[in-house]
Amino acid sequence: MADPIHQFVIEPIIPIEIGGVDISFTNSSLWMIIGVVLSTFFLTFSMRKRSMVPSRAQVSAEMLYEFVAGMIRENIGAKGRRYFPLIFSVFVIVLMGNILGMIPYAFTYTSHIVVTMALALMIFFIVIVVGIIRNGVEFFTLFAPPGVPMWLMPVIIPLEIMSFLTRPVTLAVRLFANMMAGHLVLKVFAGFSVAMLSLGIGGFFAGLIPMLFNVVLIGFEILIALLHAYVFTVLSCIYLKDTVDLHH
Repeated sequence: MADPIHQFVIEPIIPIEIGGVDISFTNSSLWMIIGVVLSTFFLTFSMRKRSMVPSRAQVSAEMLYEFVAGMIRENIGAKGRRYFPLIFSVFVIVLMGNILGMIPYAFTYTSHIVVTMALALMIFFIVIVVGIIRNGVEFFTLFAPPGVPMWLMPVIIPLEIMSFLTRPVTLAVRLFANMMAGHLVLKVFAGFSVAMLSLGIGGFFAGLIPMLFNVVLIGFEILIALLHAYVFTVLSCIYLKDTVDLHH
């Protein structure tokens, strides 16, 4: 049976090393570029005419735009419109990484903690920097919720700080773990099916069971890919709300 972990191995396509630092162009880099090219082409092609009677492509692009805009309105409020380019870009990056990974022989770049952590840390530091710029020292009252008795503050403040610092970790691990686990299960069941098919007639019919189960799992994994792009983006919106409304 093929190694189910092999699909996550980052392999250099164009080896590049500068000053002892490996900056090779890898399969992960390739699929990131493919994601950027496809999403840019789709959005540009869809909106090139902007007609009053929209085409199916334009309707799809407008639905995507309104979906993200609605997400921002619901979780940040009217003041969150300034974050639309950031949130839209994050959503598309994660969505493309999740969906492209469902293509056979593709590379799921969102199944690597280094990618998801980079996105999570970007959101984390934007919250801190923008929060301090907009609110000054008052930003740190985020760790002292209003209405809490003073005698509880020595306990509440450390808990709030710990909760704040774990945000990028939970955000990154949730996406990476779900993408990796789903693809591992698909690969394992596919391996079972191939192994049984090689055992003759009896193995052929036995191999149909994991194969059919894998078909169901593929549909479920596509749903998970869409769901976790949504979850990652919603949580990013919730964290960014701290820059416009400290105590919500």
